[in-house]
Amino acid sequence: MSDTEPLSFTVAEADVGARLDKWIADQTDAYSRARIKALIEGGALTKDAAPFTDPKWKLRQGEVFTLVPPPPEDPTPKPEDIPLTVLFEDGDLIVINKPAGLVVHPAAGNWTGTLVNALLHHCGDTLSGIGGVIRPGIVHRLDKDTSGVMVIAKNDHAHQGLSALFAAHDIDRAYLALCEGSPRPTSGTITWPLARSSGDRKKMTVVGVDRPEGKEAITHFARLDAYGIGRAKLPGDALASLVECRLETGRTHQIRVHMSHIGHPLLGDPVYGRSGLAGLKPGDPAADHALGLLRRFRRQALHAVELGFDHPVTGEALHFRQPPPHDFSTLVEAFKVL
Repeated sequence: MSDTEPLSFTVAEADVGARLDKWIADQTDAYSRARIKALIEGGALTKDAAPFTDPKWKLRQGEVFTLVPPPPEDPTPKPEDIPLTVLFEDGDLIVINKPAGLVVHPAAGNWTGTLVNALLHHCGDTLSGIGGVIRPGIVHRLDKDTSGVMVIAKNDHAHQGLSALFAAHDIDRAYLALCEGSPRPTSGTITWPLARSSGDRKKMTVVGVDRPEGKEAITHFARLDAYGIGRAKLPGDALASLVECRLETGRTHQIRVHMSHIGHPLLGDPVYGRSGLAGLKPGDPAADHALGLLRRFRRQALHAVELGFDHPVTGEALHFRQPPPHDFSTLVEAFKVL
């Protein structure tokens, strides 16, 4: 059955009184109830050959409904005039400073307004095709709400060269993370493998080294600064720390999962973090200011601060470093005075 093939339903005596959208969703595995409701409200349903747009309708025996889904949208990304902060560009690659909130490539729920759409406008049809039509030129990714330095390939030769550098761990990648508490020891290496969570396929989780589904993940961390030491529950501990993380591997959510696993989740992380900040209580201007900023900081406090590599075509040593954006740096400044 195609995605646009009409589906007809006749109300039997046993179905009388049921709600329309739930009933149709129970009749087919093709669509969720939410999708059925949206299709009905969008005019995709007819009752006895006439348009019908009430998803809450209580069924009556003998009614005949026909659902005609609209044709699927063309998934091919289109160029969009989205501003980019370009740090370097030549005929082979482009390096940008990605803002927080920008999705890297189109996917369900984000078919437009992505970095790929911006790159297609900026670069035209010169991007590498190795990543496919959805991910042209994309060699590595940053999460939607992670800011910082990214490199994109503009041709297949550069794409293959960059991919080889990433695979051989010949890329210098450093991130700044504002995390809860203070790691002890203050520097080290996390080597726990990562895999998809069995309970939520959108999340990653740490697994044992003997688990076959686990993928190698190596994160080096070092505390750069600590804040709110006098306010922490334990002597010498801190409320929060600025940590530099250097990656050997680049698994999905790697830093976020690794830091959470050792007990120091990133502030603001809606998936792997905690609500609020243990130990930071209101009652003085500095604490109130920091708490207010943290409540409004609706993303993980993570910034790709540094990217260094040898140009895959010319061999030139390239190195880029970008300070965190205003929201990140403002949050850090608020914690410094605690």
